[in-house]
Amino acid sequence: MPGCGRFLYMSYFEKITGILVGFSILFACNPAVKSPVQKIKYTGPTMQSRNVATLYSDSSRLKIKLKANLQYQFENGDAEYPKGIHLTFYDNKQQVSSELQANYAKYDKVRDSYFVRGKVVVDNKAKGEIMKTEELHWNKVKREIYTDKFVTIQTKTDILTGEGLTTNENFYPYKILRPKGVFSVEQ
Repeated sequence: MPGCGRFLYMSYFEKITGILVGFSILFACNPAVKSPVQKIKYTGPTMQSRNVATLYSDSSRLKIKLKANLQYQFENGDAEYPKGIHLTFYDNKQQVSSELQANYAKYDKVRDSYFVRGKVVVDNKAKGEIMKTEELHWNKVKREIYTDKFVTIQTKTDILTGEGLTTNENFYPYKILRPKGVFSVEQ
């Protein structure tokens, strides 16, 4: 064995270096050994804006005005409003038809919808009615507002309560899904 004799005459340093190089090659080629440094993908906001005012129009007519003290934009197009949101909806005559405000909001770009929570108030200016709840969803594509949470609607004559609500952007007509309480009915 011509190679074995050479190993016996190697210095101690050469033997250790050879063994370490061998193990390094063995572990470097082993797919089961993972890299010690894991790449961490940043998922936080890519942009932060203060005192935001966004206008949505259709056929050159103002439809919605969004105001927020703080807005976080994310890489995927989503947005978050951690200090609240105020939405103003306009009718075809450019008059304010209703307003929505909440302590927190989140926009989902894929669904083109907003989720709001925390002291949610919808004020229907045209009908003089105010709706209060803790959570609400607004689907911009379908132009509908809905919740499955407890709601209170104060009309000019009554206070209506119940679980869940569906309505359009103008907050009229609305439907309380599971009404509760005493109601007056005209004969």
